[in-house]
Amino acid sequence: MRFAVRVTPKGGRDGADGWALDPTGRPYLKLRVSAPPSDGAANAAVIAFLSKALKRPKSRIDIVSGETSRLKMIEIADLTQAELDQAFGPLA
Repeated sequence: MRFAVRVTPKGGRDGADGWALDPTGRPYLKLRVSAPPSDGAANAAVIAFLSKALKRPKSRIDIVSGETSRLKMIEIADLTQAELDQAFGPLA
């Protein structure tokens, strides 16, 4: 399954702030991580947070686009919509 996330690095804590819609109406998950955006630290923190929240190994989680952007596309193998909804609430 693929879904979009918008990451706030140096956000003070690691956590999800729910779903929002971009200007075109596409949903994205708002995430904040305490790691800085340098040297891939924020991307690693995003993968670690999603791994823990969704109970998936880090090796099953990929950032397929947006590695240097705040808006990223995440792909997680074998994840269902129900599991995503259970972890972060239903899509906006």
